[in-house]
Amino acid sequence: MTILKQDIKYLQGVGPNRSALLASELGITTVGDLLAYYPYKYVDRSRIYKISDIDGNMPYVQLCGQILSFESFGEGRNKRLVAHFSDNTGVVDLVWFQGAKYITKTYDCHKPYIVFGKPSMFSGKIQLAHPEIENAPEGMRYEARTTGDLFEQPSTNPNIPSTSTPLQQGQATLPSDEQSAPSAYKGLCPSYNTSEKMKRSGLNSAAMAKLTANMFKLLKNPLDETLPAYITAKYCLMPYDDAVRNIHYPSSPEALRRAQVRLKFEELFYVQLNILRYVKDRQLRYKGLVFSKVGNLFNTFFHNHLPFTLTNAQKRVIKEMHADMKSGRQMNRLLQGDVGSGKTLVALMVSLLALDNGCQACIMAPTEILAEQHVETLRAFLGDMPVRVELLTGTVKGKRRTQILSDLITGDIHILVGTHAVIEESVQFHRLGLVVIDEQHRFGVAQRAKLWMKGAQADGMPSSASSTSDTMPPHVLVMTATPIPRTLAMTLYGDLDVSVIDELPPGRKPIRTIHQFDSHRSRIYELMRRELSIGRQVYIVYPLIKETEKMDMKDLEQGFEEISKAFPMYKVGKVHGKMKPAEKDVEMQRFANHETHILVSTTVIEVGVNVPNASVMIIENTERFGLSQLHQLRGRVGRGADQSYCVLVSKVQLSENTRKRIQIMVDSTDGFEIAEQDLKLRGPGDLEGTQQSGMAFDLKIANLARDGQILNLARTAAQEVIDNDPEERNSQNNVLWTRLRELRKTNINWGAIS
Repeated sequence: MTILKQDIKYLQGVGPNRSALLASELGITTVGDLLAYYPYKYVDRSRIYKISDIDGNMPYVQLCGQILSFESFGEGRNKRLVAHFSDNTGVVDLVWFQGAKYITKTYDCHKPYIVFGKPSMFSGKIQLAHPEIENAPEGMRYEARTTGDLFEQPSTNPNIPSTSTPLQQGQATLPSDEQSAPSAYKGLCPSYNTSEKMKRSGLNSAAMAKLTANMFKLLKNPLDETLPAYITAKYCLMPYDDAVRNIHYPSSPEALRRAQVRLKFEELFYVQLNILRYVKDRQLRYKGLVFSKVGNLFNTFFHNHLPFTLTNAQKRVIKEMHADMKSGRQMNRLLQGDVGSGKTLVALMVSLLALDNGCQACIMAPTEILAEQHVETLRAFLGDMPVRVELLTGTVKGKRRTQILSDLITGDIHILVGTHAVIEESVQFHRLGLVVIDEQHRFGVAQRAKLWMKGAQADGMPSSASSTSDTMPPHVLVMTATPIPRTLAMTLYGDLDVSVIDELPPGRKPIRTIHQFDSHRSRIYELMRRELSIGRQVYIVYPLIKETEKMDMKDLEQGFEEISKAFPMYKVGKVHGKMKPAEKDVEMQRFANHETHILVSTTVIEVGVNVPNASVMIIENTERFGLSQLHQLRGRVGRGADQSYCVLVSKVQLSENTRKRIQIMVDSTDGFEIAEQDLKLRGPGDLEGTQQSGMAFDLKIANLARDGQILNLARTAAQEVIDNDPEERNSQNNVLWTRLRELRKTNINWGAIS
């Protein structure tokens, strides 16, 4: 519909200035954008209260009556205007602290009004500060009655209740010819999120409601349907036109519920359709290298070099990956596993499968220290096996770098581990068959694409010898120690097959988590002294590096001084994000080598430090961290066989939400359970993140923390479309593919890269 593409500045009530503000603050540039800017809550204005029935603790109320008189109080900044408002059952004060001249000029005494606001008590009286006021609807007359049924309708208007029926909750309906007009007396009224900058310019929620009302005046004809009839019928979905009208101005609570379901389903459906379309496209267009051989390297390692018996979970995920790699299709798999669950060992064994089938493997890590740690771990696992593992980071230069690049092309290097350096154009492989991306959320999709394009050729020629069009994509394994809730995984990583390591290696003891208030510092020091005395080490994490006037929190510099004084017999190190990478690495290495006993740090140690001897993690100002981050930090200890502790330190004064989060951490060490709880408490946040996930949509109404059931239905529906119409030839699906093209922001097949 062409109206939806109309520039928003031409809509009544907008103009050039407001259109610029809407564009910069909310990204609204067209009428269609405004249509898709949904209310975040609704206020029930279907009920009219009697003044005699309200008190100062109630939420918003709607009153019907007349202004008896105006009165001014105070001077200067303390000046306020008061209107004494009555419905003959009582009197309330309507109060304004500014705009008095406008109020007295606009509203008259002894004229019927509908007043809407939040009641409060002041000097023993009920008052409504800066209420909304509307004239009584046309055709209605005001009759003061002690029963409180102040407004009655002439019987000639069939859309309004008869004179014998008082207006009660659920009876206020929106006449069909007034679909666009927001007004009191019409039930559920929308509230829109606006920024402080918008509010200062007069674009508050009420102003946004007026703009959407003006928009619906333009949309006189029904909006085009955006889903095929067979889908709306199968899932009992409200028509699109009805849904968008009722999402802004619901005709009833049930209509609002159905509108929300319809729009959430549609939003999630197109996200899933986009993802699954790419999965099918990848399967049709890209063949995978066939790793059917389980050869000498894998078997030698399995029988002679395993550092410990594999858990059942590790065995299961290795079998899942091998099934992918021998199927003839490209593997794109997400491996989830808590810190210490053995993901690195799994990555090595899958890499050995690639080597047994004549290919190389590459492992990309987000930091130098993590890359170095991977190299050390892999070499320790492999021992004297004929497998060459090399490291390539930004600090590897000169002859050493030249030699590594040369040996990669000849195939003399079997497994390359590195940071972003491995995606540089100068890095070419002999035959790259497997890409492992650790902590993948630290890398952008475009960065991963560069590594993917270095894939092998089916004929075994070096990667550098042919064009990318001849490239056989390497198998892709994406690893994360951040547990991802199922609904989030289906959306952000819906194009990946998921494997989960849900067991810890044998001998690991669950970390004991303790909550302490910062006033009980002596108890914390007592635990530290006990663990340090038996040779263990301690992490202390701070949210800030230096003290700031704006935030009353413990900071690293202050903490470093306090800990150094309290523990003079032990060496204390410090690490934070403003240090040079080389300095950080030196400090981390000192801690890993047991040269320092206590490491004070910011969250830079969240990923990439493996010190099995560390048994205590102390997190200052716990209230400043999210659950997933707390869980990641806690995972820095408990990596050995000894009992480890995590101490969550907070202020005594905590919000209810913070108390819940801390209690979840104390009660559970299950990362997946914690992630689910985190999603429910905080919500999914910004899920678009093209540079992170490749997802080309904003979720405007769906909530992954609450709408899991709708997501499952939407994915099922999308999968049926892909299965039944893989080549997009079914005419009844034309509306789907047209709509998908409108929604997409990029035509790059990120799904092929995971």
